[in-house]
Amino acid sequence: MNARRLLALGLVIALLVSACGAPAPTSAPPGYNPPPPWSGGQAPAPTSAPQPTAAPFYSEAPSATGESRASSDYLDQGGDIAWPPPPYPTPWPEPPSRDTGVNPFVDTREDHLSTFAMDVDTAAYTQMRDYLNSGSLPPADLVRVEEFINYFNMDYPDPQEGAFSINLEGARSPFGGEGTYLLKVGLQGKHIAGWERKDALLTFVIDVSGSMEEENRIGMVKYGLNRLVDQLGPNDRVAIVAYSDTAWVVLDPTSVENRSRILDAINGLYPMNSTNTEAGLRLGYELAWRNYRDGAINRVILCSDGVANVGNTDPNVLATYAQDYYGRNIFLSTVGVGHGNYNDQLLEQLADKGNGVYAFLDSDAAAERIFSQNLEGTLQTIAKDAKIQVDFNPYAVRGYRLLGYENRAVADYDFRNDTVDAGEVGAGHSVTALYEVQLQPEGSGDVVVVRVRYEDPDTHAVAELNKNFGRTEFQGDFNRAAPRFQLAAAVAQFAEILRYSSWAQGEKMVDVWNLARNAQLQLPFDADVAEFVGLVERAGNLMR
Repeated sequence: MNARRLLALGLVIALLVSACGAPAPTSAPPGYNPPPPWSGGQAPAPTSAPQPTAAPFYSEAPSATGESRASSDYLDQGGDIAWPPPPYPTPWPEPPSRDTGVNPFVDTREDHLSTFAMDVDTAAYTQMRDYLNSGSLPPADLVRVEEFINYFNMDYPDPQEGAFSINLEGARSPFGGEGTYLLKVGLQGKHIAGWERKDALLTFVIDVSGSMEEENRIGMVKYGLNRLVDQLGPNDRVAIVAYSDTAWVVLDPTSVENRSRILDAINGLYPMNSTNTEAGLRLGYELAWRNYRDGAINRVILCSDGVANVGNTDPNVLATYAQDYYGRNIFLSTVGVGHGNYNDQLLEQLADKGNGVYAFLDSDAAAERIFSQNLEGTLQTIAKDAKIQVDFNPYAVRGYRLLGYENRAVADYDFRNDTVDAGEVGAGHSVTALYEVQLQPEGSGDVVVVRVRYEDPDTHAVAELNKNFGRTEFQGDFNRAAPRFQLAAAVAQFAEILRYSSWAQGEKMVDVWNLARNAQLQLPFDADVAEFVGLVERAGNLMR
């Protein structure tokens, strides 16, 4: 066969192949190269360059902080696709699966989005400390990982603009086996000076039932409220409602210029009879609403051991009060005291629905921290309905697991639904979430995009910002990660062991202690870290 016939035959074969739809070889988009073989077979490259089905969610020009704002055009489309669409490369090793009551590993092929409401509560950590100091382990159902982590200062920088800075860090995990990494997602709310804080109308709703006499519960509440009043300004007002079998007004809204009158009302309270939380909440909200101050902070602060035994005691019914008055711009914070017959679920749910902070008092020092040192954060909200969405690149991540936040989950499709209730964040508060991440062995490019969306409480404008994190930004040696990162890993693992998470089976408290001790050596002036090392040792001894 001569050369001319061979050429003609080749052209015919090429035309036939093209007519059958065989794709021309192409490369994946820059930064999203499919991984090479990882489980005994060659992973085929995508047959055509995958293209996003929606416009990128980020602007091309990031801000000076490295964060970029979502464009209004994209928000109007309602899309959220950051990565090339499937099909993703195969074969694909399945992420580990265990029967567990806590967050499982999620296969990124099935769901690459993790969405949850911000939470700045710390009550679970303080309750744990109270139990350990009393010589017993905390009940597993009181342990919430996110509240343990968020107890600690993470030294995030303040935002250069807007309400939040996004701070991302990753390193190989000291737990979880080969190929497992930790990703820390940290948000820092802007601080405000005391003179910048709005005037406040605070309505204290105080439980004076008989159980408040135990363990000096009423004494800790009085100390905390005394410290709070000491920090208020002359334009702030305080009202007090007490409740036992029924509820009554102890003090109508009174200017802090009459400080002695307010303190006399607080210090004159004493325990008696039963606990009608419903009556106390109802009267407290009615008093706050009648004296509502436009443009000021309007907040109800419930102080109780949560043991409701008179009136309607259903947490869901009581939470409707908080939800209704939040719609009228009256926030609710809850402060718990005591343990044993303490009702953690009630106070957490009330604060959640009332969009405020849930804290716990186990000492005068805890009251000082909540009511004095963190006053601006306790009182003034800088972001309403704040949500976080972490978008994992399936070309770079096989699976992921969020540590904690189980009861703060938000549907992925509701991230940009601004009618959905989410979390509230006070001035200067930080929020930290930790993920276990299983990376593709040789994937490349960006691993995640973290998005934050919130409403300004004053202007009601909705803002969104985001930040990317690349594979090369993971630290391969955990011991070279920043001290605060090592601390977060130790705290999370401590909580996982205390709540008997199946993901912590076989892990030892001594390993947590070693991590905590190493973090303490690098953070020698942080009293909270030093205390944590002692608590880990105490828990380890109790678990023997």
